[in-house]
Amino acid sequence: MSEAIRRDSTVGSLGQVQATIGRSIILKGELSANEDLLIEGEFEGTVNLQDHCLTVGGNGKVRAEIQARQVIVLGTVNGNINAREKIEVRRTGNVTGDLTSASISIEEGAYFKGSIDILRELKQEERLSITAAATFEDND
Repeated sequence: MSEAIRRDSTVGSLGQVQATIGRSIILKGELSANEDLLIEGEFEGTVNLQDHCLTVGGNGKVRAEIQARQVIVLGTVNGNINAREKIEVRRTGNVTGDLTSASISIEEGAYFKGSIDILRELKQEERLSITAAATFEDND
């Protein structure tokens, strides 16, 4: 089976076929998509996959600010990563930048330099008390 056919049949995190930036591709700019994406080449700029998963493959090199639902790093990322659900830095991953997500996993052997910010969804009672406090302050 040829490499192109294997790439086209790559399955993403939710069982969807994902787009691929191959090993020999070097891109610069702003990247946004409505599907999962695998980067095996090089990319520099910004990545916006709000409702989808970005995977930086073992050969991938990314210098970018990243926004996605989920980010999996097996290659190299230089830049901040903001994921709504989860960030995974696998054993072969190398990340220099700040991580912001509800769930962050860094495997033993991975390289990471930066800060971590865990997002917590407010509980219903906390939302009500914040709203009540804001309403009370507005009446002064």
